[in-house]
Amino acid sequence: MRKRGVTPSCTLNKLKFRREYGSLSTSERLAYVNAVKCLQTLPARTPASVAPGAKSRFDDFVVTHIQQTLNIHYSGNFQPWHRWFVYQYEKALRDECGYTGYQPYWDWPKYASAPQDSPLFNGDPYSLGGNGEYIPHVGPVIVPPPGVGGGNIQLPAGLGGGFVRTGPFANMTVNLGPVGGLEGVPAGPLGGLGYNPRGLKRDIGPAMNQRYANWTTVLTLLSQPNVDAFRHVSEGVPYTPEIGPHGGVHYNIGGDPGGDLFTSPGDPAFWVHHGQMDRLWTIWQALGNPSSSIRYTDLGSGPYAHQTWANEPPSPLTPLTEVIDMGYAAPSTTIANVMSTTGGEFCYFYL
Repeated sequence: MRKRGVTPSCTLNKLKFRREYGSLSTSERLAYVNAVKCLQTLPARTPASVAPGAKSRFDDFVVTHIQQTLNIHYSGNFQPWHRWFVYQYEKALRDECGYTGYQPYWDWPKYASAPQDSPLFNGDPYSLGGNGEYIPHVGPVIVPPPGVGGGNIQLPAGLGGGFVRTGPFANMTVNLGPVGGLEGVPAGPLGGLGYNPRGLKRDIGPAMNQRYANWTTVLTLLSQPNVDAFRHVSEGVPYTPEIGPHGGVHYNIGGDPGGDLFTSPGDPAFWVHHGQMDRLWTIWQALGNPSSSIRYTDLGSGPYAHQTWANEPPSPLTPLTEVIDMGYAAPSTTIANVMSTTGGEFCYFYL
């Protein structure tokens, strides 16, 4: 960049690192937890006329995800949209709640044999809250959204299913949703945007983690030759039980709202999961040919590269000029501005 007469905005002395949740000290984990709880106490910016169920800044992000779910999954903007989403959440924690750290991530395979006992979910004061109370149950059945192809998918049950009773989020109130995506779970008021206060539930266990997000999964993901292949590993094969680590870990959190495709950001665990999603995309980009910038400009040409969910109905390919809309949660941007974590407004990488 300097040879081209451009002064880089991200330099080595400015580079920040996001770290694995369990590698943080207890004081660092507590600071993160307290910042999330702070965000849940700040007033919402979303007008009541848009989403009367939004009661906090935390809820602003949930509303944005609910409203755009069918446009930001299995489409060309999935990875960049969520990269900007997580960054703006991190920025809100720092700018509005005094958090001095950065967004941690959940290294899925590290705790795959017993995620419920990991530093993230063991229920101690430094965790993201414990698992839900155990309730005998069968696993969830995924139902495709209206207008999308495919059939129902039966998933294995976790080791919880009930309300979270331990850890910092034991008394957390979920305000929005549910919206849809699980068999037998009716939508909340106003299609999930109304006020529907209830307790946080989780269904964490090893079955989903070991099946969809183990070490082999990660190695396979990072070995893919192009972004279309990367995304088929990451997000699975359309309309089959091969839902990939993205869906696999969402349903590993499970419960309410974590198991709802639309309202999943309402569980604090969403953000460490998508921290890992962004981490693996970031590393995969960096593993590309150093003489080529294709991994920082290419959104693919396969079924997940279009403007509609798995290209249903058929639509144009997603352009880099497409706007990433954050609604009332945060400022918007374009895909081109977020393709590199060391370009544009970004200056971060992962340890």
